[in-house]
Order: sequence, then C-alpha cells, then structure tokens
Amino acid sequence: MNFQIHMIDVKNQLQNYIWLLEHIPSKEVVAVDPTQADLVEAYCAKNGLTLSQIWLTHWHKDHTGGVPDLLLNRHIPVYGPREELTKVPFISHPLQHEAEISFHGLKVEIIAVPGHTLGHIVYFIDELDVLFCGDTLFAMGCGRVFEGTYDQMYHSLNRLAALPTQTKVYCTHEYTLANAKFALHVEPDNLAIQQRFEQVEAQRMLGQTTLPSSIELELETNPFLRADSVEEFQRLRQLKDQF
Repeated sequence: MNFQIHMIDVKNQLQNYIWLLEHIPSKEVVAVDPTQADLVEAYCAKNGLTLSQIWLTHWHKDHTGGVPDLLLNRHIPVYGPREELTKVPFISHPLQHEAEISFHGLKVEIIAVPGHTLGHIVYFIDELDVLFCGDTLFAMGCGRVFEGTYDQMYHSLNRLAALPTQTKVYCTHEYTLANAKFALHVEPDNLAIQQRFEQVEAQRMLGQTTLPSSIELELETNPFLRADSVEEFQRLRQLKDQF
C-alpha cells in the first residue's frame, strides 16, 4: 500500500481532528480541514513529511483556520467547495458535485452534501475505501443543520449511506461518545448500539480515538442513517439539538 493516513488531535474545545493522507514513497501529504497551521507544521517536521495539497470540506473556521499560515511559505493547491468561495477566498481549485481530483495517481471523487453548510463537499477514495466527510456524517451522528434544510441533509446522508459498506469514515470531530448516548436514548433495544456504546466509552476512558468508523457500522448504529423519512430525520435531529 502506497498510502497511509495520519491523525492530528487538535485537542481544542470542539475536539477537531486534522487528517493527513500520505503518499509513502514521496512522503508528500494532503492536509484535510487543517484547524491550526502550527500543528500541521510540527507534525510534518517531526515525521519528515512535505505538505503538497490542502482539502477543505466546508467554510467553518475550525476546518479552514490553519490555511492562511500554511500558505505563507509555499505554493500548493487548496481544494474546496465552489459554493463557498466567497467565504473561503484562498480556495485555488473550486470543486462541485462529481468532480474528480488526484493525488499521486489516486482518484478522488467529490460528492456534494449540502445541509450542515450549503456548499459542504466530501472526498471519497474508492481505491482506499476512504471517505473524508467533514461535518456531514459523524460516528453515530451527523452535523447540525445550520444553512441547509432537513430535506437536503437527509438526502446528503443517504448519498453517503449508499457508498460501499467497507468504506472507512474519517469525520473531523471526536463526538462519538455523546452521539452514542443519544443513539442509545432513541434506540434503547438496539443491541449493536448497546455494544458500540460500551466500546466507545472504554476507548474514551483510555484516551483513544473512536475513528475511523465504517459505513457498515454507521448503518447499524447511527440513528440518522436509519431514519426512513425526512420527517423522521428532522424529528431526530431536533431532538439531538436539545439533548
């Protein structure tokens, strides 16, 4: 395998993760949603990695905050949603639904997933069974519906639910324990949720990450992917907002 994924724990209040996709032979990396430049710089320096691309899923500051400083000393492409160019002017390569980009021969498919923000996109790499999904799909949860409609978010999640079940889900926050508590609250008799809740609780007590998840696991344990109508999804999302 020529590629591997690294995780940087931002250790901020929002519990962000920055994902780095490394092409092992060249030691070049893509930074996905870099919250803070200094953490990326330090990680790359320590591990002999060279930053060569930046991928953004949406405009929120905890996903784009590090980009200006990362661009200070280097000329590299910044990929991001075309719909959000006015909010993220440093995107050099605007992307929309069904666009394709590449990283060292790796084909990366862009899927539009409006709802959390209007222009939110995700990066799907079929060859690696990898999905970088920002704040649309979380382990056992989903992002809040800030800019879009519940209808949009429901259909966006269905788009991701239709990906191959072995796809590994790399979202950008460590929200799994809180999401697991809610999932157990709304589906108390779901054995898969009970088991996953116990596992996630144990992982967090040890300070371990709960990611990546997988589409298969989410279909079994994520109430938002299990909702069978927009109305049911909206009811769950509004319930979670107050939970």
